[in-house]
Amino acid sequence: MGNYVGAPGSKMSRREFLAATGSTGALGLAGCTAPTQERIQAGQDGSATAAATQDGSVPTTSPPEVVNVDEQGNAVTLKSLPAAHSAHPLETMGGPVELPRVWAFQADDGNPSVPGPILRTTEGEDMEVTLDNTDGMRPHTVHFHGVTKAWEDDGVPTSTGIQVNPGEKHTYTIPANVPGTHLYHCHYQTHRHIEMGMYGIFRVDPEGYEPADREYFMTVKEWDSRLPRMAAGQDVTYDPQNRKPDVFTVNGKSAPRTLHPEAGSPVIVSQGDQVRIHFVNAGYMSHPLHIHNHRFQRVEKDGGVVPEAARHDMDVTNVAPAERHTIEFTADSDPGIFLLHCHKVNHVMNGGFYPGGMLGGVVYEEAMDTEIFSQLMEYAGYEA
Repeated sequence: MGNYVGAPGSKMSRREFLAATGSTGALGLAGCTAPTQERIQAGQDGSATAAATQDGSVPTTSPPEVVNVDEQGNAVTLKSLPAAHSAHPLETMGGPVELPRVWAFQADDGNPSVPGPILRTTEGEDMEVTLDNTDGMRPHTVHFHGVTKAWEDDGVPTSTGIQVNPGEKHTYTIPANVPGTHLYHCHYQTHRHIEMGMYGIFRVDPEGYEPADREYFMTVKEWDSRLPRMAAGQDVTYDPQNRKPDVFTVNGKSAPRTLHPEAGSPVIVSQGDQVRIHFVNAGYMSHPLHIHNHRFQRVEKDGGVVPEAARHDMDVTNVAPAERHTIEFTADSDPGIFLLHCHKVNHVMNGGFYPGGMLGGVVYEEAMDTEIFSQLMEYAGYEA
């Protein structure tokens, strides 16, 4: 099991989580009786990727990690490798939901993940990003949204003439000159390579940045699973001009797996916390994201600060493809469990089962020792 729980960003230790749930109380049984015939073969908590899938060919993905690039000499190496991705591996709530083949980004010696690792740096720094494709099977690039960079570092092979072929490495210089939350992705055959999982968050903290009490990163995406299935050798045909999304994820997971404290991304808060969430849309459709019982303000968009005079209380923010919205709110509701989801209701489904898909939750620590939270953990497959 991992050391921390919750969505990437603020850290709650697993020990603190167990204490909040009552440890060996009702939650201690969660997952033991979950209605499922098959559990994930490797990486039950999302952290063990060395184990291969059933046919022994590829690793499984982990949840995305935050990489503080400043702390490692302003340099990071990215690789992409084939992996199996379980959006929700159990039979609960319309599962299992599987993407049998994705192309996952891996930072340095970390675990491959979909979304890719969150690369975090500070305004005024130059980040050296080496795309290592020495063991690759196809060309790739990396394109960073938001910041202003040299022409040859734009990551677009059509307009720069630079692509990183199998067996090659290439280093991009990415200046952190636009504070905010941004997106990076492969820009070679973009319509396929993003659909296969090659995307992640790039965060530039402004000078003197003051984090909130709780700060989280959330990437949403819809998938047409025919492409990952075709890449895994299944007898299906994918047409990017006739795309039919059938898998909907938050940080790579579909509900109820989104609520798994280690493999998923619950937004864990305590009453009175100031909460900041960085939403990124890595898909090809707009997603109106709604939080129950909390009014928030949108304070940043695409790295631009929203002037205070233009802010207002809201409970839905519609995030277009490639957009980034940062919202802030106070955790001042009756302590409980409140949904966070796309309000295109067919996106909150696993196949024909509702609820599922692009749905997460704001979970108060004060509600973690309740029977309903224990039941949700059971649906998510969590074992204390």
